[in-house]
Amino acid sequence: MIDIIALKKITKKYQTGEEETSALRGIDLTLKKGDFVAIMGPSGSGKSTLMHILGLLDRPSNGSYLLGGEDVSKLGKTKQAAIRNKQIGFVFLQFNLLPRTTVLDNVVLPTIYSKVKVTEKRAREIIKEVGLIDRIKYKSNQLSGGQIQRVAIARALVMDPSIILADEPTGNLDSKNSKEIMDIFKRINQKGATIILITHEEEIAKYAHRIIRLKDGQII
Repeated sequence: MIDIIALKKITKKYQTGEEETSALRGIDLTLKKGDFVAIMGPSGSGKSTLMHILGLLDRPSNGSYLLGGEDVSKLGKTKQAAIRNKQIGFVFLQFNLLPRTTVLDNVVLPTIYSKVKVTEKRAREIIKEVGLIDRIKYKSNQLSGGQIQRVAIARALVMDPSIILADEPTGNLDSKNSKEIMDIFKRINQKGATIILITHEEEIAKYAHRIIRLKDGQII
């Protein structure tokens, strides 16, 4: 398996007035294509900061981020956005769906910002894959929490990304829906996608092949 992600001595510092805070302190991390990892740690450990850097939503203060062999940490915002749109799918705790928009329209939303147009047939296939084909014309405010998270996963998959970043994807769900959502992630991973999952829940982390624990901005 080839390295898809390599972080080398990544640091992230925030300046608030005269006070400087170190969110990440020299992170070294290598992920292979097809890995399934869970990132765990207490509040303030740097999990979200690391996720934002991995997703090209933020830049490190120092260090290098190699994605598929290319140092993407130094690229301009436009190039980063293009890579993000093509290679990375996001699933957030708060779902971030358009509330009065159909399942189908929410799923195809990322294609609006892409030069690669995805057919409605492809979108329908993904919606079927997450078990929502019978809800395809429902608006997201007509769905349950578990169904909404399935829409969010389908939207993350529509551009066929090589990496899925999931930030507390089961945080708002009961145990039954959590298991169903994690079974979907398991199937996605078995098809070759690299999955990086942030979670507070040990039971959810067990779905991953490897657990990475953070404390005070460092891997322990």
